[in-house]
Amino acid sequence: MTPSPFTGLGVALATPFRTPVRARHDESTPRVAGGRGPRAATPAVDLDAFGKVVDHVISGGVDYLVVLGSTGEAATVTDLERDELVREAVRRAGSVPVVVGVGHQDTVRTCDLALAARDAGADGLLVVTPFYNKPQPAGIEAHFAQVAATVPGMPIIAYNVPGRTGINLTVSTMARLWTIPEVVAVKESSGDLRQITQLCLHAPEGRHVIAGDDDLALPAIAVGARGLISVCANVAPAPTAALVGAALQGDVEAARAHLAALAPLMAAMFAETNPVPVKAGLAALGFGTGMVRAPLAPAAPDTWSAVHTALADLQVGATLGAAS
Repeated sequence: MTPSPFTGLGVALATPFRTPVRARHDESTPRVAGGRGPRAATPAVDLDAFGKVVDHVISGGVDYLVVLGSTGEAATVTDLERDELVREAVRRAGSVPVVVGVGHQDTVRTCDLALAARDAGADGLLVVTPFYNKPQPAGIEAHFAQVAATVPGMPIIAYNVPGRTGINLTVSTMARLWTIPEVVAVKESSGDLRQITQLCLHAPEGRHVIAGDDDLALPAIAVGARGLISVCANVAPAPTAALVGAALQGDVEAARAHLAALAPLMAAMFAETNPVPVKAGLAALGFGTGMVRAPLAPAAPDTWSAVHTALADLQVGATLGAAS
């Protein structure tokens, strides 16, 4: 088994969108099912803003990028947009590794996305447990094994986020996944510190747990996690890198101080469904519009206010725009 290359701070990159232009309703306008009016315009990916976010987080000290995870709104990004985003991330990343989210509830579809990510230059894959289907442990193992067989040698981070998938990747099921050579780590977003501890205790040598929640990074690292895949690092990469670095070095006092400074931003980032608040934060920094793709709705005014206040207190960004 090859040791995991993904330690330290990863950032779950958001996908900036441009504000859509709505077409006037006429007979040529596509209608929703049932003929009840025109389809809503879809906001287009803003590759220029995305590139600026990549530059921002790399300059802030992140160790690797994660494109098209939950924060990247992967569920509503098209195949063409996926390819453009991955290639832009790879182009700008230089020596910084790029992990691409390829999770889907269909195993064949996941394998197709894995092949496309590899061909676009990905250094690793983030594979969420299949959602909606609620497979048994044997089905989860077979899912990951088939992805690994499709892209042999490509490092895979298993992604456990039961709040979104409806299924928890337990310690015993993870033990089955550790037998797959390509599975090098698990991003653990259950929010259950007991489970995180057990996963850390039972991870094979060279394999490890990655914290998936910003506010649990310090306790997760304290019990053995080897880093964090962060949402907050989209807007505050340097302070988040300082927190993770101190925690990994065992400097608990410094890590606690960094955590205290980041706590208001962490709270603001999850005041609404991720990535709604982080989009507001990126817009405040001049990276995109704050637009999210339906069925998500843009951030409420209270969320904008909380995000802007937290960024101002951290002194992130030269100017903070007003909510729009």
